[in-house]
Amino acid sequence: MFRKIPTMRHFRKLTDLPKIFVRRLDDLVNLYDFNDFKLCLYVNNGVANFQSLSASRPVHVHVNHGESDKLSMVSNQAKAYDRIFVAGPAAIERHRAVLLDFDLDRLVAVGRPQLDTRFESVLPPFHGRTVMYAPTWEGENDANNYTSMDLFGEGIVEALVALPDLRVIYKPHPRITTTTTPAIAHADERIREILEELNATGGNHLVAPTENILALFADVDALITDVSSVGLDYLYLHPEKPLILTDRRDDPEKLHREVPVSRACPVISETTRDEILPELKPLFDSSGTEHRLQMRKFYFGDRERGSSTNAFIEAVGKLIDDRAVLLRYYEFHGQGADSGEID
Repeated sequence: MFRKIPTMRHFRKLTDLPKIFVRRLDDLVNLYDFNDFKLCLYVNNGVANFQSLSASRPVHVHVNHGESDKLSMVSNQAKAYDRIFVAGPAAIERHRAVLLDFDLDRLVAVGRPQLDTRFESVLPPFHGRTVMYAPTWEGENDANNYTSMDLFGEGIVEALVALPDLRVIYKPHPRITTTTTPAIAHADERIREILEELNATGGNHLVAPTENILALFADVDALITDVSSVGLDYLYLHPEKPLILTDRRDDPEKLHREVPVSRACPVISETTRDEILPELKPLFDSSGTEHRLQMRKFYFGDRERGSSTNAFIEAVGKLIDDRAVLLRYYEFHGQGADSGEID
């Protein structure tokens, strides 16, 4: 169900599932009243989404966009939903630490279904090492700003291209390409210029603003990224490969507390940049796999790739079955769901 025409048009290209556009609140209420929907899934906390919460019969489930340590992953809005699907233990601890007077029983761990898809390699063969730099954007406010672009972006790429037999994949967050922040726009421009100039003289680097990052991961030997879902997706899929994070706040104690994966990988900050950037090659050669495997378990549980989709489908099915039983109970006893008596 869509509340904006452009969004529905976009999804026409992506799925054959039935689609409906509902503009007015009155039509939305009637849609729920005259159908037998048992469950609603919400991919974000959009304002218009909350109008659907007025429907008392379905189970309302928030699924979010993935797994990340960004501040925006947890908010008091979680209390509006009947259930919140999360990846694993780290997300549960995140909710416990951030939310006051919140019922943790609303959280359902289903892993990361989006990562169960298999992708074919999309990069040409390369005899050396391939390293991806995948910075996030600057967020909607300073508290949600985790980007390394304006502070370290150009320096990271310059350090990478100085290494022999190395191919750089520059994969910026889509909103970096449309940023209005001058320092970030300048860094993006300079990185592109550096890689294009090297390619003109025989380099094999790639600027990949639109390519599917999960497909690129298959040929990436190491990842440098910011606090975002990108690093955790890479950790889930390739815990055997080196991962390097950035910290624009230069606060290791806070980073280790709020971003647990940072305890298992090198971190580029204002304090460490002069030490780490000239010595990247040894970091790519070192293992650290055991620590990353422990962090993978903390974020995603013991799930193997392919199992999350089954867990997601089973969780949805159980909620639908349980809601159907509850609705039949109230109907048998002459109590309607619209009376507000259904929990």
